[in-house]
Amino acid sequence: VAMVHVNNCSSDINAWATIFREFAARLGMELKPDRLYDTLFLESTRADADAGGLANYSYQSGENITKIQAGRPLFVRTPNSKFSLPNFMLTQLYAAFAPLQLGMDILVNEEHVQTDVMIAQGGLFRTPVIGQQVLANALNIPITVMSTAGEGGPWGMAVLANFAYRQTAMNLEDFLDQEVFKEPESMTLSPEPERVAGYCEFIQRYQAGLPVEAAAGQAIKY
Repeated sequence: VAMVHVNNCSSDINAWATIFREFAARLGMELKPDRLYDTLFLESTRADADAGGLANYSYQSGENITKIQAGRPLFVRTPNSKFSLPNFMLTQLYAAFAPLQLGMDILVNEEHVQTDVMIAQGGLFRTPVIGQQVLANALNIPITVMSTAGEGGPWGMAVLANFAYRQTAMNLEDFLDQEVFKEPESMTLSPEPERVAGYCEFIQRYQAGLPVEAAAGQAIKY
């Protein structure tokens, strides 16, 4: 068993989405969550492959993968960055997967783990295709998402609770294969070479700025 454990993913996206929802409300528009996220995520498809030179650290807490001790959500750009809504939203999605990508690099380069495809699960995938494609580009491997992906961890816990409740002689592996995932509704997306290259540029910029994120944790106290 190999695992990349990260502390942060989409919490910062949720925080920014709340700001956009509040702004829309000031204009007299009440946006339901699905429409809000669908609209924002769709903007990312119009972004530059490298997210326009922007950087974001979606650290609500510290992150062991990048050795950051305290979380300070941080958005950074230079005067020459291409600061637009599409690039901003793609940066948010890129940053959400950054610690996972860096952890996967460790497994691949140091532990020589080979992966043909990964199955993604989590609330971020309630919006079809967008997050899935970004993750495929970030990890440079095909990503499969099932129809239940948007339910996230609680769905998996419910499956385990159902297995325990049945008290069946069937082992967990067979239960999952024969009962839960017998005919799964799923879709697989492959990496896009141009966007893979763009993510590589982003992650280099992200790693270069990690000392700034670390300094923010030291300088800005609760």
